[in-house]
Amino acid sequence: MLVVATLSLKGGVGKTTVALGLAGAAQHHGVPALVVDLDPQANATIALDVGPTAATVADVLDDPRPSVVRRAIAPSGWGEGVDVLVGAEQTERHNHPDPSGTQLTRLRRALERLEGPDEDSEPYRLVIIDCPPSLGQLTRSALAAADRAVLVTDPTMFAVSGVQRAFDAVQAERARGNPDLQPLGVLINRVRPRNTEHAFRMEELRELFGPLVFTGVLPDRSAIQQAQGACMPIQRWDTPGAREVSAIFTGLLGRLLRSARRAEVAAPPHTR
Repeated sequence: MLVVATLSLKGGVGKTTVALGLAGAAQHHGVPALVVDLDPQANATIALDVGPTAATVADVLDDPRPSVVRRAIAPSGWGEGVDVLVGAEQTERHNHPDPSGTQLTRLRRALERLEGPDEDSEPYRLVIIDCPPSLGQLTRSALAAADRAVLVTDPTMFAVSGVQRAFDAVQAERARGNPDLQPLGVLINRVRPRNTEHAFRMEELRELFGPLVFTGVLPDRSAIQQAQGACMPIQRWDTPGAREVSAIFTGLLGRLLRSARRAEVAAPPHTR
């Protein structure tokens, strides 16, 4: 099971868009996925059209026992292949600025206890954590649980500084207690090809992060908002703009899965 966090330390850059795009790509390509909605705004939960549940991720962070986790997971309205560990406004009570080590590991423990159809199997091949735009307990919990981090930005001045702080947070978590965490890369969202400011900021990002910046960027397309408003994956929104965006998410999913295979091959036999 591969766990990926989508994050930036600036709001409004499209972290939830990326989480939903990855979930749609996973469903389209037959990769069972769980979306963990850690953002107290719970926008991913809304867009995934989830029905009522007996618990939410806030309850899981109170008590990560398997019975609580089961009550907080629901199938998405997108159909088979995507489930949701549902978000709620109450999750904000867990966003402490200086959490304890025990608080930071609750999400990881909850994910480690996910149950497949038998004791030797996992229910999901991919877990996607949608983080809030702040570096408190919630985002740090995601980084403590994740194998990969996708740093999301848009090509504006303040977003560039936000993604730099997000990268520093990933490096700090690697040093602090999760050496398996790797930044998968920087994904630039809402790009307008003829906008000179966007071109300048993209070049700035490439100078800062080099090959970590994904070659494929997400264009500014109305299809993204239209699909989210209809509670549908972008992969099912049949317009030229939607197909263009879908191809980017397919590439991102492939990069994630290849990184997991490389890590498995590189691991010592006794750890596999």
